[in-house]
Amino acid sequence: MKLKHIISARQFDRKILEKIFALTNQIKAGKYKNDALYGKIMATLFYEPSTRTRFSFESAMQRLGGRVISTENAGEFSSAAKGETLEDTIRVVNSYCDVIVLRHPKTGASEIASQYSQVPIINAGDGEGEHPTQAILDIYTIFSKFNKKTFTVAMVGDLKYGRTVHSLSCLLALYPNVKIVFISPKALSLPKSVLDHLRKKHVDFVGTEDFRSYLSVVDILYQTRIQKERFGDIREYRKYYGKFIIDKKVLSFLKKTAVIMHPLPRVNEITPEVDLDPRAIYFEQAQNGIFSRMALLLLLFDKAKL
Repeated sequence: MKLKHIISARQFDRKILEKIFALTNQIKAGKYKNDALYGKIMATLFYEPSTRTRFSFESAMQRLGGRVISTENAGEFSSAAKGETLEDTIRVVNSYCDVIVLRHPKTGASEIASQYSQVPIINAGDGEGEHPTQAILDIYTIFSKFNKKTFTVAMVGDLKYGRTVHSLSCLLALYPNVKIVFISPKALSLPKSVLDHLRKKHVDFVGTEDFRSYLSVVDILYQTRIQKERFGDIREYRKYYGKFIIDKKVLSFLKKTAVIMHPLPRVNEITPEVDLDPRAIYFEQAQNGIFSRMALLLLLFDKAKL
């Protein structure tokens, strides 16, 4: 399978994931050429704020010998502020670089961009749609902790607007022995399109608002924040802020072998005391973003050596 663009988690199968995992392991062990992408230029075109995704992609490109051109806030500091369309921006920017990493507030923006670009588009988050490269680093992190393909994942928080959950759910659907528990307020439950996809793939899942009942049975507790920026009414956001919090008391209900993950940034949904627990792996998870994104860049440019 040759990658042309990275738009959706649904474009991956287990075979390509295994290749990504193997390549990521190599890179993590320091076994890669630091000039593999010499002469290549990445454009990071972010219309929304980012720390981990943007920095890890830029770090990944530079570690592989490539260069980066960037705008800190494309909505304000690019010609978008003058009214330029995304389509025209892509038509121009693709002539300046070899790959575009795009974050945009509009769902489906990366798919649109791919139709106007002569270079690969990488979806770094499109509104409340998807975040496929986050899902890849997430599932890589999961399998680095669980050798068996049989486990239970609980996804907690804002599942309606949480694009990381949408993408990760689709990747987990490739593994028939994985059970998923979706824990959220009813109004913030998983979108119908994702649920329909999971049913089509015969995924064993359940949705609930009961946080405590499932803590003792889950292997992975994947916590997410309430997506403040997606709410039009701040009063609506405040209804759900602080709804599910992992603290020292919650830790006592979890298996000793369980792990706690979070795509970050966190607000108040994981208290700082949890950071000291060996089951808390969200900072390791974030670091894996560099290695997995290096792997994806090598695959996009057909430079992977396995």
